[in-house]
Amino acid sequence: MQDINDKINNMHMGKLIHMLSHEMKRNQPIDKVIKADLTIMQKHILKFILLETMHKDLYQKDIEEEFQIRKSTVTGILKLMEKHGYIYRESVEKDARLKKIVPTPKAEELRPILLKHIAFTENYLTKGISEEDVITCKKVLCQMYHNLSEMNKKTDKEADRKNEQETV
Repeated sequence: MQDINDKINNMHMGKLIHMLSHEMKRNQPIDKVIKADLTIMQKHILKFILLETMHKDLYQKDIEEEFQIRKSTVTGILKLMEKHGYIYRESVEKDARLKKIVPTPKAEELRPILLKHIAFTENYLTKGISEEDVITCKKVLCQMYHNLSEMNKKTDKEADRKNEQETV
């Protein structure tokens, strides 16, 4: 136990988070969960669509923000997913320009597999950890995410200011 405590005390948070992320990706690759005729990126987006549409309407802008990719890239991905029969886009009553992204029955067939996989992984991930500690961990990780987001916003603003000064 002392060996583990020494390791924990000497390990940077970023490294530990990276290691955990890598292990999750390595042991639970999306292409084994969603066996479909899609690219890896399309599978990640389909997973996002299937999970998010369970509790809210989803729009292209949501995908752009979640994956930090350009509108033109998302448009191309969605067109291919539509062509392969995984999604369709539906006009919204209040604004005809706005298109809601809706999974097709073909995509909906994948949702139970995805949810089962998530439940299995979550159970394994939290094995031997109290519910209280899991909640604390989630709070801490969310705060870290918020902190990094704030840092990136400041860094982006500083870079923009520097670019403005260089062009003047």
